[in-house]
Amino acid sequence: MKDGTAPVLLELANEVDYAPSLMARIILERFLQEREESPPSKSVINSMLRDPSQIPDGVLANQVYQCIVNDCCYGPLVGCIKHAIGHEHEVLLRDLLLERNLSFLDEDQLRAKGYDKTPDFILEVPVALEGHIIHWIESKASFGDECSHQAYLHDQFWSYWNRFGPGLVIYWYGFIEELDCNRERGILLKDCFPTDLVTLGQGIAQP
Repeated sequence: MKDGTAPVLLELANEVDYAPSLMARIILERFLQEREESPPSKSVINSMLRDPSQIPDGVLANQVYQCIVNDCCYGPLVGCIKHAIGHEHEVLLRDLLLERNLSFLDEDQLRAKGYDKTPDFILEVPVALEGHIIHWIESKASFGDECSHQAYLHDQFWSYWNRFGPGLVIYWYGFIEELDCNRERGILLKDCFPTDLVTLGQGIAQP
């Protein structure tokens, strides 16, 4: 009440050990619900979190903004950073495939062919890695912990396996070694681009 610029929501989130952007979302949802007398849509909430100037209350807009820019784990700003890092590693993987003259289709090309859920790259000619055939490669610019890996298996990797066959997942920031337990079933894990890929009839792929 005394100072509209004081970071009240941010301090409250820190006090209860809660992610600031999630705290901002809760308060914003309640504010809009009471103002409009109906629950706001998810798209409206997300739009206002991305651009707090859309919030029809200047003080709350400033509070939400402070929460967003000071959250290092969640929120639209962190989402943009994660997306940029992910894209950077996909470009890196593309360059490495091109250096080794490996023919592939990327996500955009696959979606143009009508596929809805695809890995980052499908190899047009499969390769062998440590005695396993690889049809596709997925890039993950993150650390592979048990929780996230199990979610990826359920939501992505097994779907890729069912549709395209065995493949390789690269966790660029490492992974828990015990998670690499599905090799015989057709999903291999690595923390870098393998240098010992063997192309069919050609031997080890050279840069």
